[in-house]
Amino acid sequence: MEHRFIKNRDIVLFSFQAWESDIAFNFKDMAYELARHNRVLFVNRALDRNSILKNAFDNKPRQRRPPGKGYRHLQQIQEEFWLLNPRSVLESINWSPSQRLFDYFNRINNRRLAEEINRAIDLLSFSDIIFINDNDFFRGVYQKELVPCDRHIFYIRDYLTIQPFFKKYGPGLEKKMFEIADMVVANSSYLAEYAKKWNRNSYDIGQGCHLENFVVENLPQPRDLASIPKPIIGYCGAVTSMRLDSEVIEHIATSLPECSVVLVGPTDEYFDKKRFQNLKNIYLLGGKQPKEIPDYVYHFDICINPQLVNQLTIGNYPRKIDEYLAAGKPVVATMTDAMEMFGKYTFLCKNKEDYVQQIKTIFSNKDLLSDAEIMRRRNFALDHTWENSIGLLGDAFYQEEAITHAV
Repeated sequence: MEHRFIKNRDIVLFSFQAWESDIAFNFKDMAYELARHNRVLFVNRALDRNSILKNAFDNKPRQRRPPGKGYRHLQQIQEEFWLLNPRSVLESINWSPSQRLFDYFNRINNRRLAEEINRAIDLLSFSDIIFINDNDFFRGVYQKELVPCDRHIFYIRDYLTIQPFFKKYGPGLEKKMFEIADMVVANSSYLAEYAKKWNRNSYDIGQGCHLENFVVENLPQPRDLASIPKPIIGYCGAVTSMRLDSEVIEHIATSLPECSVVLVGPTDEYFDKKRFQNLKNIYLLGGKQPKEIPDYVYHFDICINPQLVNQLTIGNYPRKIDEYLAAGKPVVATMTDAMEMFGKYTFLCKNKEDYVQQIKTIFSNKDLLSDAEIMRRRNFALDHTWENSIGLLGDAFYQEEAITHAV
């Protein structure tokens, strides 16, 4: 499908996550793709007082320090692509006992950031700006009125208001953000429909993935997998009680004692304590570097995504499914709204019994492990590129422009 890409524009990207994060994130990938045809200013997440105190003794080399001597305020990443590291230290305000007090300090935070953005815009001679806010309804809610722009776009990629930190003030600010945005774009159909409650100009632009490392053959076997008996039923991702259904994992392990269930990813307190002590065929291997994940997936026999179905997970785009499929692996996953698009290429489950049945089906049917099936799964995943996602953003943008000019 051909797309109409946004080209030759000045774009400000207001990021929710820190540029220097060790974890890959959508907005950074989108920035590089947009910078192919536009001038881009990426506004890094500003430090706040709590985070500075929390990280005061953190010696991670990539950890950004408070502004001081040698602080790199405006960096050029590549031609026509700049990174703005705000000097402002923001107030930590989620403790506020009242909405009025929260709004007062939040406007101060927004204004501090806007002043720095406007100075950078002037320095770079940006004009007719497209401003894209990355899911930040706290620090970004007043930016439309403070930063002159031609179009203000809100990008939603997570259902943040269900998380404890955002529960108090998040819902109202997210609703306001939807209402004031010229358009909303989402990385899943579920989140696009959710946004349409407040802004009818809401579009699903899908999700891109970097899958080149998952299509490589003959990857080395990680050391901590070497002693684990095959066949291996594996999962890579956050091992947390908010996202994973421990009952499904336990049921797979008890029903298929001849299999090893391997979970690769950082664990929360619940899984740290639980540790499946009575089940010898469940292995928690802990967090790994992103570059190591393809090695683990390559040596899995079947990949699973035993999600809990809740407001946090139901609409999230499952990037790991693309990674599994790009590796050619058969995938068994929980049925959610976001998983519907993967239905023809995965084995979807409504309960723990379905998981065991689907796994047995795969092991008993050699055709599902054939080269033809591997390529069918792989080709589907490889269509989910950032170029395609940014193309869908362009299609939505120009559709809205046409409507605006017609009125």
